[in-house]
Amino acid sequence: MKIIVAGGDGFCGWPTALYLSQKGHDVAIIDSMVRRHIDEELGSNSITPIAGLEERVLKWQELTGKEIRTYEGDLQDFDFLKNVLETEQPEAFVHFAEQRSAPYSMIDREHAVYTQVNNVVGTLNVLYGIKDIVPDCHLIKLGTMGEYGTPNIPIEEGYLDIEHKGRKDRLPFPKQPGSYYHLSKVHDSHNIMFACRVWGIRATDLNQGVVYGLSTAQTLLDPILSNRLDYDSVFGTALNRFITQAAISHDLTVYGKGGQTRGFLSIEDTVRCVEIAAENPADAGEFRVFNQFTEEFSVMELAERVQRIADEEGLTVGIIHLENPRVEKEEHFYEAVNTNLLDLGLKPHFLTDEVIRSILKTVITHKDRVIKENVLPTVTWK
Repeated sequence: MKIIVAGGDGFCGWPTALYLSQKGHDVAIIDSMVRRHIDEELGSNSITPIAGLEERVLKWQELTGKEIRTYEGDLQDFDFLKNVLETEQPEAFVHFAEQRSAPYSMIDREHAVYTQVNNVVGTLNVLYGIKDIVPDCHLIKLGTMGEYGTPNIPIEEGYLDIEHKGRKDRLPFPKQPGSYYHLSKVHDSHNIMFACRVWGIRATDLNQGVVYGLSTAQTLLDPILSNRLDYDSVFGTALNRFITQAAISHDLTVYGKGGQTRGFLSIEDTVRCVEIAAENPADAGEFRVFNQFTEEFSVMELAERVQRIADEEGLTVGIIHLENPRVEKEEHFYEAVNTNLLDLGLKPHFLTDEVIRSILKTVITHKDRVIKENVLPTVTWK
């Protein structure tokens, strides 16, 4: 089918575009390149060298014979988006094109406002574009498990059956987001649900957990196709930070007690989940929610695993506890349902020692690119 991948130059979007292209779909990428500019703003970088988008897609076509069209522009520019939709006439619109960092959204007022306007307005434009130009197009929207927070009850997939004062209803699961970024995702979900209800749009909200891993079969075909690896305290995940700290012989810095628990999944499962959603579209008027994760880990569990694997590789590092710069529960109940994608055929990859070891070896190869001061927290929620 014809698929647009918005945010197709990013960590999740790039391997997704390649995967869908190799599977035979006709793929186009939209990207504003803002993530690359944010690296410049923060004085940070990807540990893995990443080529420009045009160089990437030309290499892909050279290797596979498959064309990926690219459009550089911002989803906040509706005239730009309208032109792309009219040209491409997509059957599915995969929406990764949002500011994705919780710490970035908490730097200050300007970054909070940017995050909310960029994410919410961009998604509203996509909804209007689908309504006006391609009403049968299936919106596949990257949400986040962070919308739910850490409630003291099991997290369902989007909805909760409740009984109140003798009456029953099925309602959206209560949201307790932990940053202005996560709040923007909640606003997106509400806007998409409304558009489905009043305009008959079809949409799938992929509430994704923390993604680990670096490569897919497609990105490994050539160094030009390499995916980015973020490690700094603003965009790097806890696992990436720990691996990078180990590679440069820095103690692993756990925020608080390290009991914070989240859902995780492999980048290989991310691309497959998008494919599953695309090939099994929501019905017209349906707002469907899939919890997209395969495992759960605490921060401390990740630190201990990285420490052990680093030791096996001859790198001795300690674990130290820093005052948590975030405002969050450090020890809590966490249990979430994730059956919808499994029922549709997802065969999960898991976080094996070899996955961690492979990322560690990649970081060691490029450790001269590590900006050491970036591995420590710089943003506080208070």
